[in-house]
Amino acid sequence: MAEFFQLMLKPFAACLMLTGIHAYLGLHVIEREVIFVDLALAQVAAFGATLGFLWGFGLHSTASYLIALGFTLVGAAIFAATRLRKPVVPQEAFIGIVYAVAAAASILVLSRAPEGGEELKALLVGHLLFVDWPEILKTALLYSLIGLVHWLARRPLLAISQNPERAFARGVKVRWWDFLFYATFGFVVTSSVEMAGVLVVFSFLIVPAVCGVLLGRAISQRLLVGWATGALTSIAGVAASYVWDLPTGATVVCAFGGCLILCGLLRLISR
Repeated sequence: MAEFFQLMLKPFAACLMLTGIHAYLGLHVIEREVIFVDLALAQVAAFGATLGFLWGFGLHSTASYLIALGFTLVGAAIFAATRLRKPVVPQEAFIGIVYAVAAAASILVLSRAPEGGEELKALLVGHLLFVDWPEILKTALLYSLIGLVHWLARRPLLAISQNPERAFARGVKVRWWDFLFYATFGFVVTSSVEMAGVLVVFSFLIVPAVCGVLLGRAISQRLLVGWATGALTSIAGVAASYVWDLPTGATVVCAFGGCLILCGLLRLISR
């Protein structure tokens, strides 16, 4: 048992770190009703990483990370520019288009690279079970800085997420604040995708936030529920994948699905 906890300490720490930032950002995403923005930005980051791989950089190298980050910031600018006061086309449509194009482009790029299928699989599910301390500490520092930025800018960001029409009416520079939100979001997603993969990152972002909405009313309640469900579920998923020798990413995603079902049942019982 002691050996198990020693081996799982690093993945468990990574799960807590990912839950901390993603559960908070997920509440913004749900309030904004742009559910698939994380999946789209994650796929854009993955496309940048695949380009770096095709150009000869390692999939987890600094150069590949910077290329992925650059593409993610472009995606952030697109999403900020398409936020209109009275949109002709729902913003979710643009998000879906960006996701589809980035996913298709990633497949095209990897089709020209040796071992492209294996690299695509790595981008989808990550290497959460084999993460090391330097990567955890580097990512935790980045997330802490982004958390500080969001704390300092919490009033306009929450106002835009919860009531964008009133923010427009008050003269708030919505697009600039949106770019700040999506740019910081892009930093988080780029780092998270490198560690956990596209599918797992999406689950970390959406499922704890949805659980918070189901079981809490105030923002603080929803955030606490999101942190609790995200941490417990991800740790349980990683542990199950190790014990039963299952693919880590797929196991964690399925664990999040089970958690969401449980939270839905708890809401029905409480009502």
